[in-house]
Amino acid sequence: MGFTKYTSQKEKEHIRMNEGIRAPEVRVVGSGGENLGVMKTPDAIRAALDAGLDLIEISANAVPPVAKIIDYGKYKYELKKKDKETRASTHITETKTTQVKIGTSERDMLIKASKAAEWLREGHRVKIDLFLWGRYKYMEFVFLKERLERFLAIIPESYKIADEIKKSPKGLSVVVERDATKKQAPPKAGQAPKQKVQNVVSDIKI
Repeated sequence: MGFTKYTSQKEKEHIRMNEGIRAPEVRVVGSGGENLGVMKTPDAIRAALDAGLDLIEISANAVPPVAKIIDYGKYKYELKKKDKETRASTHITETKTTQVKIGTSERDMLIKASKAAEWLREGHRVKIDLFLWGRYKYMEFVFLKERLERFLAIIPESYKIADEIKKSPKGLSVVVERDATKKQAPPKAGQAPKQKVQNVVSDIKI
């Protein structure tokens, strides 16, 4: 009951409980969630301790502050569970970047396409740069665009174009994002999807 040697200093400063509650009176919530009304803080602490529990301030900004009669260990567990659920529901979307070149090997193309698919499944956008150097910078846009589209064709995940292919400081770039309206078709019995993708790559070189 109450703080233990396993409680961090940060938690002690953040959580007010029992004698650490500074308000002279609090609105008390019982262990079952029932409203016990406004009580003098010493009386509320006594009621909690008599029940073998703690009095924990759960809303310091309310007037008067709200405190709940609950076991500290259970309260700490509920906080962690709520924090985990909040973090899961607030997924941060990033724009990941990968780069290919004219002449990129089949193996590297597969690795990069697989990584792009992984990012898409995680909900991120993916920016793909076709890096150009030397004489490649002066080639026809249509020709270079086709080379970038060949890489897009082997990404093993459904996607849609978020930012069309265009010239960039590095050469050409395109931004894709996952298309939630489409689902990958499951492989047929006896089919080896990875081998199929590799066969496509062997016919398409950037």
